[in-house]
Amino acid sequence: MRYIMIGAGAIGGSVGGRLAEAGHEVVLVARGAHHEALRERGLTLRTPDGARTHRPPVVQDPADLGELRADDVLVLAVKTQDAEAALDAWAVRPVEGGTTAAEALPLVCAQNGVESERMALRRFRHVYGMCVYLPATYVEPGTVSAAGAPYTGMLHLGRYPAGADDTARRVAADLESAKLLAPVVEDVMRWKYGKLLGNLANAVEALTGPLTDEDALALVRRARAEGEAVLAAAGIDAVGEREQRETRGERVVLEPLPGVPRGGGSSWQSLSRGTGTIEADYLNGEIALLGRLHGVPTPVNDVLRRLANAFARERREAGSMAVGELVALVEKG
Repeated sequence: MRYIMIGAGAIGGSVGGRLAEAGHEVVLVARGAHHEALRERGLTLRTPDGARTHRPPVVQDPADLGELRADDVLVLAVKTQDAEAALDAWAVRPVEGGTTAAEALPLVCAQNGVESERMALRRFRHVYGMCVYLPATYVEPGTVSAAGAPYTGMLHLGRYPAGADDTARRVAADLESAKLLAPVVEDVMRWKYGKLLGNLANAVEALTGPLTDEDALALVRRARAEGEAVLAAAGIDAVGEREQRETRGERVVLEPLPGVPRGGGSSWQSLSRGTGTIEADYLNGEIALLGRLHGVPTPVNDVLRRLANAFARERREAGSMAVGELVALVEKG
């Protein structure tokens, strides 16, 4: 199987780098300065067991690969706000044998949130969800770091909307050979909804900085309580924090890397890089959406979504809002 990492940033680069290191065929898809650095110098992956540089093929657009192979696996690792464009571009690519990627190839959604799978299923016949627990950072063009040890991450994998099959098990076996735990589950969205609840903290961290202030932590608890109430009203089951911790155990532990400060999670990194977009619509915004559908108020997540988008749009500095100011804005509504 050949793995095409659509989005070779923190997650796509870490998973692709580990797969390449284990001897699997990998293609990295990236744009701009990251694409140029990958093409010229290769992918440098920094982990607790050292830094290594890999040189898998790198492309910028689907057309650069020509006809796809029947054994290709597409791994969608762009942020959800960029998923529509990526899915449209890859769905129509020809595959050997006279078919298309949308008809023939498996597509794995390796993203936060729960919306990409629905986007994908409108276009692709064979969609898989992946719940990503992998502490990774885009360091600079051509370099990513992954600080988990002894395993780099845990990637629950299953068919969307539910089920498991031989393809999922083959992908999981390849991931397991590459220092990535990959439990195959029948209910992958239960894991992704559980991760969604944890990711509601991303906006607070992105706006105010590391979550050490008690007032910030109180906001996180309020956002999560809204999320739990919304999922209950919608009849959606989600893995709880305890089950997540017990499943990971001591197998994925964050180990700080020398010279590679971990500034924060995915939303923090979007603001730090000044990308102009952020995934809040698909995290806090998912809770707001479900709240409106099921008549559950979500005032905290409404404000967090709105402010995170404003920070991204205005390219404001990550962590530059005082916690007190954020609390006041939440109370104001």
